[in-house]
Amino acid sequence: MTDSRPTEVCITIDTEFSIAGHFKHPATHLPVAEPMVYGEVNGREEGLGFLLDTFDRYGTAATFFIECANYYYFGDAPMANVVRRIQSAGRDIQLHVHPVWLSFIDDAKLGSFARNDYCTDRSYDDLRRAFELCIEVFKRWVGNPPKALRTGSLRADANVFHVMRDLNIPLSSNVAMGVFQPIEPQLHFDSGRHLIDGVMELPVFTYQDMRLGGNPHRKSLQITSCSWPEMRHLLWKARRSGVENIVILTHPSEFMKKRDYRYTELTRNRINQQRLEKLCAFIRDHNEDFCAVDFSGQCDAWLTSELQQPFLTIPAPYAVGRKLHNRLNDLLWNY
Repeated sequence: MTDSRPTEVCITIDTEFSIAGHFKHPATHLPVAEPMVYGEVNGREEGLGFLLDTFDRYGTAATFFIECANYYYFGDAPMANVVRRIQSAGRDIQLHVHPVWLSFIDDAKLGSFARNDYCTDRSYDDLRRAFELCIEVFKRWVGNPPKALRTGSLRADANVFHVMRDLNIPLSSNVAMGVFQPIEPQLHFDSGRHLIDGVMELPVFTYQDMRLGGNPHRKSLQITSCSWPEMRHLLWKARRSGVENIVILTHPSEFMKKRDYRYTELTRNRINQQRLEKLCAFIRDHNEDFCAVDFSGQCDAWLTSELQQPFLTIPAPYAVGRKLHNRLNDLLWNY
């Protein structure tokens, strides 16, 4: 590389609650809050506690995208307590929005929202009001407005960026081409930084892991679905290729296993925990080549320029090995 600066690795954690079957079975299935974030097993938190301990142990910066619309079902306490834990650990917090929670609003003055969890295909006024309500909750919990926003399920369209611009949210991470492909071609970014309607988008890093029927298969970089050998290979290839910024996606719930979607029985997800630990140790041990960053710390620098990066491919055997490993981990409770 001609640039001696370390490659930036930004681990992002979407921190959210679950409807958990409530819409289909409202009388018997209540939404789930704390269990899918904390993941307590035998007195130890395999979710949030594990994450905070790991980041502290390895000195790893990271950004928690906190879902705020859930306030309209749960009230302040559950997620506000999560926020306090993250703030006490000195980690960055930004805004995450799953608008389906707004369907629980029963105050006509706040508006009426359809039971729809996507930020795409909404009118400008509807989406702006949804974001405004969530920003107010965020400011109450965090103490300041967000600098960045991530839409639920990484669903975004051009309207999302138009609304963000008008609400003065300068950074976004709404695109992950291996998760959801926006309808507008101008949003098709695999990595880097891209100014979209006045908002700087940092997509979840996406690469090619194989070809299916002659077409490249895109895979977004996630702890739960990418093996450690695959991640390590990709990081070194990114470094050699001049990649300057890598955004990685995860969730607290990925570091525990659950018997059912109601989180009635949990155990630690040893494989995913080891992947994160190895990633954090790798960044620490190769600090001349890589550094962990977060959205708040890099906001001013990221806003100064767009960044085009090469699209990377990895050998197909990594994908095959990962699929077998993930399948084994899914099948065996105590693997």
